[in-house]
Amino acid sequence: MTKKDIILKVSDETNLKQVDVRKVVQKTFDIIIEALVRGEKIELRNFGVFKIKQRKSRTGRNPRTNQVVPIPPKKVIVFRPGLEMKQKLK
Repeated sequence: MTKKDIILKVSDETNLKQVDVRKVVQKTFDIIIEALVRGEKIELRNFGVFKIKQRKSRTGRNPRTNQVVPIPPKKVIVFRPGLEMKQKLK
């Protein structure tokens, strides 16, 4: 499912114009991204939690040359599904 599919479905089910729904969906995504950039946790009840996790630096290996390569620390986005989502996916 794409963002466009979400917009079409919401538009059909709410009888709102696609243009208006697109603005709301995009603004929602923008706000989530901005909060994650600031390091905030996003908690959407019954849906899930988005948060930033810091990965430590480590040593990796190039599989072709078998050469040791340093991997720098980085931030990753982690999503944990909420209770309602977990129950529906069983």
